Amino acid sequence: MLVTSQLSDSNDKISPTNSNKNTYIPDSESADRVTDSRDGNLIIKRHSTMSTTSGQVIRCRAAVAWEPGEPLSIQDVEVAPPKEHEVRIKMVATGVCHTDWEYLYESGKGMKFRPFPLVLGHEAAGIVESIGPEVTNFSPGDKVIPLFLPQCWECERCRSPKTNHCRKNWANTQMGVLADGTSRISCKSQQLYQFLGVSSFCQYTVVPDTSLAKIRSDAPLDKVCLLGCSVSTGYGAAVNTGKVEKDSTCAVFGLGAVGLAAVMGCQVAGARSIIGVDINPDKFEKAKFFGATECINPSDHNKPIQEVLVEKTCGGVDYALECVGSPAIMNAALESTAEAWGTCVIAGWSETESMNVMVEKILMGRTLKGTYFGGWKSVRDVPKLVDDYMNKKLKLDEFITHSLPLNEINVAFDLLKSGKSIRTVINLWD
Repeated sequence: MLVTSQLSDSNDKISPTNSNKNTYIPDSESADRVTDSRDGNLIIKRHSTMSTTSGQVIRCRAAVAWEPGEPLSIQDVEVAPPKEHEVRIKMVATGVCHTDWEYLYESGKGMKFRPFPLVLGHEAAGIVESIGPEVTNFSPGDKVIPLFLPQCWECERCRSPKTNHCRKNWANTQMGVLADGTSRISCKSQQLYQFLGVSSFCQYTVVPDTSLAKIRSDAPLDKVCLLGCSVSTGYGAAVNTGKVEKDSTCAVFGLGAVGLAAVMGCQVAGARSIIGVDINPDKFEKAKFFGATECINPSDHNKPIQEVLVEKTCGGVDYALECVGSPAIMNAALESTAEAWGTCVIAGWSETESMNVMVEKILMGRTLKGTYFGGWKSVRDVPKLVDDYMNKKLKLDEFITHSLPLNEINVAFDLLKSGKSIRTVINLWD
């Protein structure tokens, strides 16, 4: 059901009343929720009342970052209707990514500064609630994955098979606003910026129609949300950007969600040897599950890890995938590859730091490449990745170590920073 409402005094509860007839708070049970008896996945089959909120401001809850370095605060917020070429989504599940943590607690260090206050979150899945004018590819009730990387299908980059780097609305969404230079989310009459144009730590959000992938109706949103960032990035780094070959040797630096997805990509590509590298040995068992043939802790050696790998592989690995975002580790990954044909792929995120590469390392035949979102054409390829998961060709469930409600999102950050989680999924309506 839907009820007209006003905000309660508490940030955790919203009390129904008939005092405001222009703003709606959706009931979290208004969707038909079915648990798949085969694997226990939550599947939302349809949302029967979404269209009744079209054109209205929606009041809901969000985890707000008021300023850098401070924990997120659960607040009642207002989400405006979508404008031209925009779609409003009821978010169902969102992953908690290291990029979200890094921007909150290390803003300006490895990432460019973006304005506060804002709503973080960019790896998610949900259901279309309403569409703005000129939207033709989506309808209320569609299951979707919002995308921080757009695909407009029209620009030179979208028409080229060489890249996935569409720049439609790019400058605006990178600064937390949509095409008209404003956000659709506000709190206490103050605009909240939308992190990377998404803001999935909010129960509702609005995104451009070029930054949204429609997916199959039977996909479990609390699993496929991982395809909005981490798994797509790491998996694509191996199979798309690196083009890992059968019987090759690989090293994956960093065994978080992106790194484990890269390990999975190397295995799918048929690599003979896949060496996982991480300073946290608790991740080794999971890495071997995804396909690592061996794991190494650099702290266990008295020489640089690149020297350890070159010695172990009699000259260096064929492919190295850096999934941390540290320039020092990027250099180590490059130097761990074989002369003449070694390829190093940088998947770890850093916007402001520099690598210091010895020219000789490149002159001797190595290739250094970067990847963004794993090289996938976002709107086109994410639905295919969902199909692969549904057809048991791609693992997702195994990345999820914790599931928490929105009001425990700071716990999710603590788990991430301490290395105790691979991926925590936030269920926004629990």
